[in-house]
Amino acid sequence: MKTKDKFELFMSQLYETNATLDFYCDFDKIQRNVADIAISLNTLNYLIGKEDMTKAVGQLWERDKKVFEILDILIATRRKDKKKYLLPDKTARSINELFKTKEGVVEFLNGTGLTKLLQSREIKNLVDYVFGVETGLDSNARKNRSGHVMENWVYDIFSQNGIPCEKEVRCEKLPDVKKVLGKDIKRFDFVVKTKSTIYLIEVNFYADGGGSKPSEVARSYSELSPKINAIEGYKFVWITDGKGWDGVGSFREAYEEIPYVYNLTNISQFVELLKEEI
Repeated sequence: MKTKDKFELFMSQLYETNATLDFYCDFDKIQRNVADIAISLNTLNYLIGKEDMTKAVGQLWERDKKVFEILDILIATRRKDKKKYLLPDKTARSINELFKTKEGVVEFLNGTGLTKLLQSREIKNLVDYVFGVETGLDSNARKNRSGHVMENWVYDIFSQNGIPCEKEVRCEKLPDVKKVLGKDIKRFDFVVKTKSTIYLIEVNFYADGGGSKPSEVARSYSELSPKINAIEGYKFVWITDGKGWDGVGSFREAYEEIPYVYNLTNISQFVELLKEEI
């Protein structure tokens, strides 16, 4: 039975962060991203300091118009993002459409303020500039990295204790589960099979409170757990950590409703259970 004291103990065990110093920026990825477009960036350096930007764009366009396809990175967006901007008539247009004509390129440079920035020579080299842009964009990936760090921790714990597991298992590979979930497409972080039970495991970490995501996750697992546990031979397990759970009311409810909830401190209890069953 999960008492108030057990919940308070669980909360007191939560880590403030799972980030080591190499968590904050993936410089290998940043360097790869810049290297992929370095030739185009070096070509676009021709625009730096040009008083007649329209003429300069035209000259580059005649030489190699494909270099303008990467212009969106200069405003910290990517082509795949399919960003739009508002026209005077209040209709929306894709930014990528601007790069299909030299007039559109000039409109982009003028409208974003890049023309003035390039003419001022505040930017000395677009390769260096984009390295900084990519570093900023990479910070947006930290939440995803936090989840992967947690998954790696759990995987290492399983490996060190000789517990075989499958990673990122889609419910389509589990017919009984798929039947219960219906049209819901679900991928479980880990699946551990013992002699008596198949454990479907979800893993996450929330260092920061606030926002609706933690509450939504807690509620969704509260709904998912009884569906899985009702299937003969299956059990749902949630391994989570992080001070971001402080003050999230739905987490207290989920903790009480889900039979198997562990953090990085008491996961040893789950490991011992698995060892007994394997």
